[in-house]
Amino acid sequence: MVTVTAEFSPMILDNLVTAIVLLDEKLTIRYVNPAAEQLLSFSKRRLDNTCFANLLQHTSLDLALIQATLHSGQGLADSDVTFVIDGRHHTLELSASPLSWQRELLILLELKPIDQQRRISQELSQHAQQQAAKELVRGLAHEIKNPLGGLRGAAQLLEKTLPDPSYTEYTQMIIEQADRLRNLVDRLLGPQRPGTRHEDNIHVVLEKVRQLISLDSDDTIQIHRDYDPSLPDFMMDPEQLEQAVLNIVSNAAQALQQAGGGNITLKTRTAHQTLIHGRHYRVVAKIDIIDDGPGIPRDIQDTLFYPMVTGRQGGTGLGLSIAQTLVDQHQGKIEVVSWPGHTKFTLYLPIK
Repeated sequence: MVTVTAEFSPMILDNLVTAIVLLDEKLTIRYVNPAAEQLLSFSKRRLDNTCFANLLQHTSLDLALIQATLHSGQGLADSDVTFVIDGRHHTLELSASPLSWQRELLILLELKPIDQQRRISQELSQHAQQQAAKELVRGLAHEIKNPLGGLRGAAQLLEKTLPDPSYTEYTQMIIEQADRLRNLVDRLLGPQRPGTRHEDNIHVVLEKVRQLISLDSDDTIQIHRDYDPSLPDFMMDPEQLEQAVLNIVSNAAQALQQAGGGNITLKTRTAHQTLIHGRHYRVVAKIDIIDDGPGIPRDIQDTLFYPMVTGRQGGTGLGLSIAQTLVDQHQGKIEVVSWPGHTKFTLYLPIK
């Protein structure tokens, strides 16, 4: 049990850079320090006597575990907790412990944001794992394509020597299935060469995608535009970026259709001093693709861009892998945050 003397504890807690929240057994807020005010986006006066659970639009942690610390006397620690507060996504290190303060038993909640560190670590990890996955797929493709070519050639030779033309139905089946497997391998490999680039406007690309999705979707899906008209033209392969954005927006549209409808927002802005794969760029184009669908299952969020990984029944798991390859070829990156009711893919593309 931690005991803190009432006379000096507020002064100490007020000067901590870690967000500190004191909760009673009903998770009502009894005290917040300035760091917690900034994290929770509300003033101390607004937060006093507010139920902590009412501030959270989404959390990955069962709040009952925090309450349980009072009864068990044991602390709680979690190094990867997701809170959505006032529409903002936070990844936190959290610890909760019972505390005796002013003759009352409270819960001391410590919240340390780790969004930036996790984002950088995740970006480096994803980039390294993507390169490893590419090498693995490339090796597998070589091993698969060689026997497929032999199988197809043998079927063609066999077809020429068949005594009965009706048997060609079976050789044609072999040839078709060999071609299907070869096409699948080619799709796994994705685009291997950068396309032809010239200065173009990203809004032209987004408008083509919007029109394609609108034609392919029913009236239950609404597509909204929030474009920054000051965003300059930059060097790109418009067809490749159209394919990358289309793959992401198509996934959103299919998820919304399965959920009975919803909204997709295409948003553009400029971002400054952005780190992409260890390199700083002074100005980049930032493209957000936002939907209010059911969200991406948490267990696949870290492997979402791997080939053959999908959260949708009947999905191939190739769309996002290809999208990331195309964006990588533009020296860009893709980030994603998702919780039920909100998924946002963000593309960062350097403006040189």
